[in-house]
Amino acid sequence: MLKAAVIGTGSIGRNHARLYRTIQGVRLVGIADANPQVAAQVGARENVPHYTDVVALLDEQKPDLVSIAVPTGLHYEVGAQVIERGVHVMVEKPITKTVEQGEALLQLAKRKGVILAVGQIERFNPAVMELRRRLIEGMAGRIYKIVAQRLSPYPTRISDAGVVIDLASHDIDLMRYLMPEPIVRIYGETLQSINSDREDLFNGLIRFASGAIGVLDTNWMTPTKVRRLSVTGARGFLECDLLSQQLFFYENDNAPSQWDTLSVLRGVSEGNILGIRIQRHEPLDAELTDFVAAVRDGRPPMVTGEDGLETLRLALHFVRSGAAGHPVAIAGERT
Repeated sequence: MLKAAVIGTGSIGRNHARLYRTIQGVRLVGIADANPQVAAQVGARENVPHYTDVVALLDEQKPDLVSIAVPTGLHYEVGAQVIERGVHVMVEKPITKTVEQGEALLQLAKRKGVILAVGQIERFNPAVMELRRRLIEGMAGRIYKIVAQRLSPYPTRISDAGVVIDLASHDIDLMRYLMPEPIVRIYGETLQSINSDREDLFNGLIRFASGAIGVLDTNWMTPTKVRRLSVTGARGFLECDLLSQQLFFYENDNAPSQWDTLSVLRGVSEGNILGIRIQRHEPLDAELTDFVAAVRDGRPPMVTGEDGLETLRLALHFVRSGAAGHPVAIAGERT
Protein backbone atom coordinates (compact mmCIF):
# COMPACT_ATOMS: atom_id res chain seq x y z
CA MET A 1 0.00 0.00 0.00
CA LEU A 2 1.57 3.29 -1.13
CA LYS A 3 1.11 6.29 1.17
CA ALA A 4 0.10 9.53 -0.61
CA ALA A 5 -0.11 13.14 0.56
CA VAL A 6 -1.23 16.40 -1.04
CA ILE A 7 0.42 19.78 -0.48
CA GLY A 8 -1.78 22.71 -1.47
CA THR A 9 -5.53 22.10 -1.31
CA GLY A 10 -7.05 24.72 -3.56
CA SER A 11 -9.48 23.56 -6.23
CA ILE A 12 -7.06 21.20 -8.00
CA GLY A 13 -5.36 19.96 -4.82
CA ARG A 14 -8.72 18.99 -3.32
CA ASN A 15 -9.38 16.82 -6.34
CA HIS A 16 -5.98 15.15 -5.96
CA ALA A 17 -6.91 14.31 -2.37
CA ARG A 18 -10.33 13.02 -3.41
CA LEU A 19 -8.93 10.76 -6.10
CA TYR A 20 -6.09 9.30 -4.02
CA ARG A 21 -8.85 7.93 -1.79
CA THR A 22 -10.20 5.93 -4.76
CA ILE A 23 -7.03 4.58 -6.44
CA GLN A 24 -6.38 0.94 -5.66
CA GLY A 25 -3.26 0.29 -3.61
CA VAL A 26 -3.00 3.89 -2.34
CA ARG A 27 -3.79 5.34 1.06
CA LEU A 28 -4.11 9.10 1.57
CA VAL A 29 -2.21 9.83 4.80
CA GLY A 30 -2.37 13.63 5.06
CA ILE A 31 -2.75 17.04 3.44
CA ALA A 32 -1.09 20.40 3.97
CA ASP A 33 -2.17 23.94 3.17
CA ALA A 34 -0.87 27.33 4.28
CA ASN A 35 -4.42 28.37 5.22
CA PRO A 36 -5.32 26.70 8.56
CA GLN A 37 -9.06 26.84 7.90
CA VAL A 38 -8.72 25.28 4.44
CA ALA A 39 -6.36 22.60 5.76
CA ALA A 40 -8.78 21.70 8.56
CA GLN A 41 -11.77 21.63 6.21
CA VAL A 42 -10.12 19.34 3.64
CA GLY A 43 -8.55 17.14 6.31
CA ALA A 44 -11.94 16.65 7.96
CA ARG A 45 -13.65 15.91 4.65
CA GLU A 46 -11.05 13.29 3.69
CA ASN A 47 -10.67 12.05 7.28
CA VAL A 48 -6.87 12.45 7.30
CA PRO A 49 -4.43 14.51 9.40
CA HIS A 50 -4.00 18.10 8.20
CA TYR A 51 -1.01 20.42 8.46
CA THR A 52 0.11 23.93 7.69
CA ASP A 53 3.77 22.88 7.94
CA VAL A 54 5.04 20.82 4.98
CA VAL A 55 8.02 19.47 6.91
CA ALA A 56 5.77 18.21 9.72
CA LEU A 57 3.56 16.41 7.20
CA LEU A 58 6.55 14.73 5.57
CA ASP A 59 8.29 13.79 8.81
CA GLU A 60 5.22 12.51 10.65
CA GLN A 61 3.35 10.73 7.84
CA LYS A 62 6.34 9.63 5.73
CA PRO A 63 4.45 9.43 2.41
CA ASP A 64 5.81 7.49 -0.58
CA LEU A 65 4.44 9.99 -3.09
CA VAL A 66 3.19 13.56 -2.96
CA SER A 67 1.12 15.84 -5.17
CA ILE A 68 2.17 19.50 -5.11
CA ALA A 69 -0.55 22.01 -6.01
CA VAL A 70 0.78 25.19 -4.40
CA PRO A 71 1.21 28.54 -6.25
CA THR A 72 3.81 28.41 -9.03
CA GLY A 73 6.30 30.56 -7.15
CA LEU A 74 6.53 27.87 -4.45
CA HIS A 75 6.95 24.84 -6.74
CA TYR A 76 10.73 24.73 -6.48
CA GLU A 77 10.92 25.30 -2.72
CA VAL A 78 8.25 22.76 -1.82
CA GLY A 79 9.36 20.30 -4.51
CA ALA A 80 12.93 20.36 -3.21
CA GLN A 81 11.75 19.74 0.37
CA VAL A 82 9.85 16.66 -0.76
CA ILE A 83 12.51 15.27 -3.10
CA GLU A 84 15.27 15.72 -0.50
CA ARG A 85 13.43 13.13 1.61
CA GLY A 86 13.41 10.62 -1.26
CA VAL A 87 9.68 11.03 -1.92
CA HIS A 88 8.24 10.78 -5.45
CA VAL A 89 6.59 13.98 -6.70
CA MET A 90 3.76 14.99 -8.99
CA VAL A 91 3.92 18.78 -9.39
CA GLU A 92 1.14 20.67 -11.12
CA LYS A 93 2.20 22.64 -14.21
CA PRO A 94 4.29 24.64 -14.70
CA ILE A 95 7.13 22.61 -13.25
CA THR A 96 8.64 25.74 -11.66
CA LYS A 97 8.63 29.51 -12.15
CA THR A 98 11.94 29.62 -14.04
CA VAL A 99 13.89 27.28 -16.30
CA GLU A 100 16.84 27.41 -13.91
CA GLN A 101 14.66 26.21 -11.03
CA GLY A 102 13.26 23.44 -13.20
CA GLU A 103 16.73 22.26 -14.16
CA ALA A 104 17.78 22.25 -10.50
CA LEU A 105 14.68 20.27 -9.48
CA LEU A 106 15.35 17.71 -12.22
CA GLN A 107 18.96 17.26 -11.13
CA LEU A 108 17.89 16.85 -7.50
CA ALA A 109 15.32 14.19 -8.46
CA LYS A 110 17.98 12.29 -10.42
CA ARG A 111 20.42 12.41 -7.50
CA LYS A 112 17.78 11.16 -5.10
CA GLY A 113 16.49 8.52 -7.51
CA VAL A 114 12.86 9.67 -7.33
CA ILE A 115 10.20 10.16 -9.98
CA LEU A 116 9.33 13.74 -10.89
CA ALA A 117 6.07 13.96 -12.85
CA VAL A 118 4.39 17.13 -14.09
CA GLY A 119 0.63 17.62 -14.17
CA GLN A 120 -0.21 18.19 -17.83
CA ILE A 121 -3.74 16.89 -17.51
CA GLU A 122 -4.86 17.26 -21.13
CA ARG A 123 -2.63 14.37 -22.24
CA PHE A 124 -4.99 12.17 -20.22
CA ASN A 125 -8.16 13.51 -21.83
CA PRO A 126 -9.62 10.43 -23.57
CA ALA A 127 -10.44 12.46 -26.69
CA VAL A 128 -6.80 13.58 -26.95
CA MET A 129 -5.58 10.03 -26.38
CA GLU A 130 -7.80 8.77 -29.19
CA LEU A 131 -6.79 11.67 -31.45
CA ARG A 132 -3.12 10.83 -30.98
CA ARG A 133 -3.76 7.15 -31.72
CA ARG A 134 -5.55 8.09 -34.95
CA LEU A 135 -2.71 10.41 -36.00
CA ILE A 136 -0.13 7.67 -35.40
CA GLU A 137 -2.23 5.31 -37.50
CA GLY A 138 -2.19 7.87 -40.32
CA MET A 139 -5.87 8.76 -40.39
CA ALA A 140 -5.12 12.41 -41.23
CA GLY A 141 -2.21 11.62 -43.52
CA ARG A 142 0.54 14.20 -43.66
CA ILE A 143 -0.19 16.85 -41.01
CA TYR A 144 -0.33 20.45 -42.21
CA LYS A 145 -1.67 22.31 -39.20
CA ILE A 146 -2.74 21.87 -35.58
CA VAL A 147 -4.95 24.54 -33.97
CA ALA A 148 -5.60 24.79 -30.22
CA GLN A 149 -8.23 27.16 -28.85
CA ARG A 150 -8.43 27.68 -25.08
CA LEU A 151 -10.69 30.54 -23.96
CA SER A 152 -11.99 31.25 -20.46
CA PRO A 153 -13.42 33.86 -18.12
CA TYR A 154 -10.81 35.49 -15.89
CA PRO A 155 -9.62 33.17 -13.07
CA THR A 156 -9.34 35.11 -9.80
CA ARG A 157 -7.27 32.21 -8.37
CA ILE A 158 -4.25 33.23 -10.50
CA SER A 159 -1.98 35.93 -9.15
CA ASP A 160 1.55 34.97 -10.21
CA ALA A 161 1.32 33.95 -13.88
CA GLY A 162 0.01 35.27 -17.18
CA VAL A 163 -2.25 33.47 -19.60
CA VAL A 164 0.67 31.85 -21.48
CA ILE A 165 1.94 29.97 -18.42
CA ASP A 166 -1.48 29.34 -16.89
CA LEU A 167 -3.48 28.28 -19.96
CA ALA A 168 -1.41 28.09 -23.13
CA SER A 169 1.11 25.74 -21.51
CA HIS A 170 -1.56 23.00 -21.77
CA ASP A 171 -1.64 23.37 -25.53
CA ILE A 172 2.11 23.88 -25.93
CA ASP A 173 2.49 20.50 -24.26
CA LEU A 174 -0.19 18.98 -26.51
CA MET A 175 1.56 20.31 -29.62
CA ARG A 176 4.75 18.55 -28.50
CA TYR A 177 2.80 15.40 -27.63
CA LEU A 178 0.93 15.20 -30.93
CA MET A 179 3.87 16.29 -33.12
CA PRO A 180 6.97 14.49 -31.75
CA GLU A 181 9.44 16.36 -33.96
CA PRO A 182 11.70 19.40 -33.52
CA ILE A 183 10.23 22.88 -33.26
CA VAL A 184 12.33 25.31 -35.29
CA ARG A 185 10.60 28.66 -34.79
CA ILE A 186 7.92 30.31 -32.67
CA TYR A 187 6.20 33.67 -32.65
CA GLY A 188 3.82 35.13 -30.11
CA GLU A 189 1.61 38.18 -29.77
CA THR A 190 0.28 39.13 -26.34
CA LEU A 191 -2.11 41.72 -24.96
CA GLN A 192 -2.55 43.12 -21.48
CA SER A 193 -5.98 44.38 -20.46
CA ILE A 194 -7.11 43.09 -17.06
CA ASN A 195 -3.56 43.00 -15.69
CA SER A 196 -0.82 45.57 -16.12
CA ASP A 197 2.08 43.23 -15.34
CA ARG A 198 1.21 40.06 -17.31
CA GLU A 199 -0.57 39.04 -20.48
CA ASP A 200 -4.30 38.27 -20.63
CA LEU A 201 -4.53 37.31 -24.31
CA PHE A 202 -2.11 35.30 -26.44
CA ASN A 203 -1.87 34.14 -30.03
CA GLY A 204 1.08 31.97 -30.97
CA LEU A 205 2.56 30.26 -34.02
CA ILE A 206 4.82 27.21 -34.04
CA ARG A 207 6.82 25.99 -37.03
CA PHE A 208 7.76 22.31 -36.92
CA ALA A 209 10.70 20.74 -38.74
CA SER A 210 8.34 18.99 -41.19
CA GLY A 211 6.85 22.34 -42.18
CA ALA A 212 3.62 21.80 -40.21
CA ILE A 213 2.23 24.81 -38.35
CA GLY A 214 0.81 24.99 -34.83
CA VAL A 215 -1.62 27.78 -33.93
CA LEU A 216 -2.49 28.72 -30.34
CA ASP A 217 -5.44 30.97 -29.49
CA THR A 218 -5.62 31.59 -25.75
CA ASN A 219 -7.20 34.14 -23.42
CA TRP A 220 -9.03 34.53 -20.13
CA MET A 221 -11.17 37.39 -21.45
CA THR A 222 -13.99 35.30 -22.97
CA PRO A 223 -17.21 34.94 -20.91
CA THR A 224 -17.49 31.23 -21.70
CA LYS A 225 -15.13 28.28 -21.62
CA VAL A 226 -13.85 26.87 -24.93
CA ARG A 227 -11.40 23.97 -25.26
CA ARG A 228 -10.93 22.81 -28.88
CA LEU A 229 -8.18 21.07 -30.80
CA SER A 230 -8.15 20.43 -34.55
CA VAL A 231 -5.76 18.82 -37.03
CA THR A 232 -5.71 19.47 -40.77
CA GLY A 233 -4.06 16.76 -42.84
CA ALA A 234 -3.87 15.48 -46.39
CA ARG A 235 -6.60 12.88 -45.80
CA GLY A 236 -8.97 15.01 -43.77
CA PHE A 237 -9.73 17.15 -40.74
CA LEU A 238 -9.94 15.92 -37.13
CA GLU A 239 -11.86 18.08 -34.65
CA CYS A 240 -11.72 17.46 -30.91
CA ASP A 241 -13.80 19.07 -28.14
CA LEU A 242 -11.86 18.61 -24.92
CA LEU A 243 -14.76 19.60 -22.66
CA SER A 244 -17.35 17.21 -24.08
CA GLN A 245 -14.66 14.63 -24.96
CA GLN A 246 -15.88 14.30 -28.55
CA LEU A 247 -13.86 13.61 -31.71
CA PHE A 248 -14.96 13.89 -35.34
CA PHE A 249 -13.20 13.14 -38.63
CA TYR A 250 -14.12 15.02 -41.81
CA GLU A 251 -12.81 13.06 -44.78
CA ASN A 252 -11.17 14.67 -47.79
CA ASP A 253 -12.84 12.83 -50.66
CA ASN A 254 -9.95 13.67 -53.01
CA ALA A 255 -7.23 12.39 -50.68
CA PRO A 256 -4.88 9.65 -51.85
CA SER A 257 -5.60 6.18 -50.54
CA GLN A 258 -3.86 5.22 -47.33
CA TRP A 259 -2.40 2.27 -49.23
CA ASP A 260 -1.38 4.17 -52.38
CA THR A 261 1.73 6.02 -51.31
CA LEU A 262 2.45 7.13 -54.90
CA SER A 263 -0.80 9.11 -55.18
CA VAL A 264 -0.56 12.88 -55.27
CA LEU A 265 -3.08 15.11 -53.50
CA ARG A 266 -4.82 17.06 -56.26
CA GLY A 267 -7.47 18.90 -54.31
CA VAL A 268 -9.86 18.90 -51.38
CA SER A 269 -13.57 18.07 -51.36
CA GLU A 270 -16.11 17.04 -48.75
CA GLY A 271 -16.34 13.37 -47.93
CA ASN A 272 -17.81 11.30 -45.15
CA ILE A 273 -18.09 12.57 -41.57
CA LEU A 274 -17.24 10.10 -38.85
CA GLY A 275 -18.07 10.47 -35.18
CA ILE A 276 -15.40 8.52 -33.30
CA ARG A 277 -16.47 6.63 -30.20
CA ILE A 278 -14.69 7.79 -27.03
CA GLN A 279 -14.53 5.77 -23.82
CA ARG A 280 -14.89 8.69 -21.42
CA HIS A 281 -13.07 8.98 -18.10
CA GLU A 282 -11.89 11.68 -15.67
CA PRO A 283 -8.49 12.92 -16.95
CA LEU A 284 -7.12 13.70 -13.47
CA ASP A 285 -7.96 10.18 -12.30
CA ALA A 286 -6.03 8.76 -15.28
CA GLU A 287 -3.12 11.12 -14.61
CA LEU A 288 -2.79 10.15 -10.94
CA THR A 289 -3.24 6.47 -11.75
CA ASP A 290 -0.35 6.75 -14.22
CA PHE A 291 1.80 8.48 -11.58
CA VAL A 292 1.04 5.80 -9.00
CA ALA A 293 1.81 3.04 -11.53
CA ALA A 294 5.11 4.74 -12.42
CA VAL A 295 6.10 4.78 -8.74
CA ARG A 296 5.03 1.18 -8.22
CA ASP A 297 6.67 -0.16 -11.39
CA GLY A 298 9.76 2.05 -11.38
CA ARG A 299 9.07 3.43 -14.86
CA PRO A 300 8.86 7.00 -16.21
CA PRO A 301 5.45 8.71 -15.95
CA MET A 302 3.67 9.79 -19.12
CA VAL A 303 4.66 13.42 -18.44
CA THR A 304 8.21 13.54 -17.13
CA GLY A 305 10.07 16.38 -15.49
CA GLU A 306 11.93 16.83 -18.78
CA ASP A 307 8.59 17.26 -20.58
CA GLY A 308 7.52 19.86 -18.06
CA LEU A 309 10.80 21.74 -18.40
CA GLU A 310 10.62 21.89 -22.22
CA THR A 311 7.03 23.14 -22.10
CA LEU A 312 8.05 25.85 -19.63
CA ARG A 313 11.01 26.81 -21.82
CA LEU A 314 8.76 27.24 -24.87
CA ALA A 315 6.13 29.15 -22.89
CA LEU A 316 8.74 31.63 -21.67
CA HIS A 317 10.06 32.01 -25.22
CA PHE A 318 6.52 32.92 -26.28
CA VAL A 319 6.26 35.54 -23.53
CA ARG A 320 9.58 37.05 -24.63
CA SER A 321 8.55 36.95 -28.29
CA GLY A 322 5.35 38.82 -27.47
CA ALA A 323 7.26 41.45 -25.52
CA ALA A 324 9.94 41.88 -28.18
CA GLY A 325 7.62 41.68 -31.20
CA HIS A 326 9.67 39.21 -33.24
CA PRO A 327 9.96 35.43 -33.80
CA VAL A 328 12.31 33.24 -31.78
CA ALA A 329 14.43 30.55 -33.48
CA ILE A 330 14.41 27.29 -31.51
CA ALA A 331 16.67 25.19 -33.77
CA GLY A 332 19.33 23.41 -31.74
CA GLU A 333 17.28 23.26 -28.51
CA ARG A 334 15.69 20.11 -27.17
CA THR A 335 11.93 20.09 -27.78
